Amino acid sequence: MRWLRELDDRRLSPYTGWTRDHWAALADRLLLSARRYASPSHARISFPGEPGGYGPDVDALEGFARTFLAAGFRVAGEGGRDPHGYLEWYARGLAAGTDPASPERWVRLEEHDQAKVEAASIALVLHLTRPWLWDRLDDGVRERVIGYLAPAVGAAYPPINWIWFQLVVERFLASVGGPSSRQDVEAGLALTDGFVREEGWYSDGERRGYDHYVGWALHFYPLLWTEMAAGDPAADTRRAAYLSRFTRYLHDAVHLVGADGSPLIQGRSLTYRFAAAAQFWAGARAGVATPAPGLLRRAASGIARHFAEHGSPDDDGLLTLGWHGPWRPIAQSYSGTGSPYWAAKGLYGLALPADHPVWTSVEEPLPVEREDFQLVIRSPGWLVSGTRADGVVRVVNHGTDHATPGDHRTDSPLYARLGYSSATSPILAGPHADDPLDQSVTLLDPDGRPSHRTGFETLLVDRLPTGTAVGASRWRAHWVDPDPETADHGYGRSGTAVLGPWITVLSALRGTWEVRLVLVLPTCEAPLRLGGWPVPATPSSRLISRIVPGPGLDLSDVTLAENATPLSGRTLVPWCGTSAAAEPRRWYEARIHLGSSVPSAPPEIGWANAAARIVWPDGAEDTLDPASLLP
Repeated sequence: MRWLRELDDRRLSPYTGWTRDHWAALADRLLLSARRYASPSHARISFPGEPGGYGPDVDALEGFARTFLAAGFRVAGEGGRDPHGYLEWYARGLAAGTDPASPERWVRLEEHDQAKVEAASIALVLHLTRPWLWDRLDDGVRERVIGYLAPAVGAAYPPINWIWFQLVVERFLASVGGPSSRQDVEAGLALTDGFVREEGWYSDGERRGYDHYVGWALHFYPLLWTEMAAGDPAADTRRAAYLSRFTRYLHDAVHLVGADGSPLIQGRSLTYRFAAAAQFWAGARAGVATPAPGLLRRAASGIARHFAEHGSPDDDGLLTLGWHGPWRPIAQSYSGTGSPYWAAKGLYGLALPADHPVWTSVEEPLPVEREDFQLVIRSPGWLVSGTRADGVVRVVNHGTDHATPGDHRTDSPLYARLGYSSATSPILAGPHADDPLDQSVTLLDPDGRPSHRTGFETLLVDRLPTGTAVGASRWRAHWVDPDPETADHGYGRSGTAVLGPWITVLSALRGTWEVRLVLVLPTCEAPLRLGGWPVPATPSSRLISRIVPGPGLDLSDVTLAENATPLSGRTLVPWCGTSAAAEPRRWYEARIHLGSSVPSAPPEIGWANAAARIVWPDGAEDTLDPASLLP
């Protein structure tokens, strides 16, 4: 990090110190380090490490296409100035990669679906750098590039964010005289219209798929596509709606960044790291009215600085499979050695010139740096609490599981946990990744196996007059023997399920505390267990996780998990539960804390006439009447 700290400017960037020079230096470090692993004509960049699930050919294509993103952003924002010769270097790769006779040729779109993803990055950079790269390629190379991209036309794409890869590729092809399909465009746009949810959010397909893809894909590409397709009525008439949704979404997005710059540790593809900054640069490029440019840069620079300070890129200038440092369990089945370089999407701000307001405005504080807040985000069903004293952002989750109601998959620790934060990671490896412990409410079968939650019903997501955020969900407890042939794409796996009783959870979130109320129906023969926040068990960690059980929860302990998260080799998870079968029709209560200081006295809970009266540490009082709150 010293090579970046020397550039700090605390006048322009009082919170991060970062300026455009830092971002340019980060891009250069990644790009120049990558050259060491390139094939002779630069078409394949094969980073060290065990090949990914799709094999070394796909890894090498990802290495080219994803670093090409960084090079394109770097040169586009400089108006074509290219002191490191990036475009000439990548032009050689384009020529070889699209040459069927070359030993360095790329995997084609009709040979492997992953090539459809990488083709979109190639098309995007060719669009952004057209005067300095595409226009200077010889006719033969241009024809081969068009031929390489052309199989996107009429091809089948999964009905998720991938549709935008097809639309971007076809838009570029149309702009250079290549083939395109109006039917593909109309069908793709209609499909993505179906992803729209309330308050500016999108779901990644029909499932409740809410994660970083909402920002770095589902908002990023629509505005980019309308820019590429300017003059097309389909683009011009949609841009206002895309921009309006994005503006509303960004209001929520800036609340989900911790004061230390960490994005929310939730959802798949976390190894893309500072790709999470792309959404803020896209907002600046689109000219959103709010958040202000200084806040957008604060969020983006905070994210990149966070990873740079934690060893990513590493001392060799490389991005490895991991979160901070290398940690292979974070990878999904599709992740390979080139995959982490989708982080280059977070360098999108470099495509904006140095005199753009996002670079010249003084940084503004993140919401969590201004004040404590409680926020309700309805589409993903999230209750959000940020506390200024420790800079931690917490999410209590009653709406996201990457499934549909009634689904009986296993829980994904990345989606179906009850809580996520900017300072903790769910348990992702070891036995508790498959058998929920942290941030969970489970019933234990006779073998001690915990039940799963995926497929729940969202019952409530709201905000009380006091500002306290409340939410509730209900699900059929189920135990799953997963199908061993099911690939792990970062969400739950299907299998043979045994169904149990219904569990209802009602949460109230304020400050560092959640009050969690749990009801089991009907008769139950299984013990109940409630898990709290997982925190690193290291001397340097200031995080404190605590769970205070209420009446009837006669067991409490702390479980030590080894090598279970990318944040620490050891993780502590407090939990409480019943020693006997859970009593039906009884509301169990627990108070759950996460913060970086010794917790204040926990909220006080008193019951009268089937309603819980909560007195919070700050003196606020709320009454939760489950009968009136729940449908």
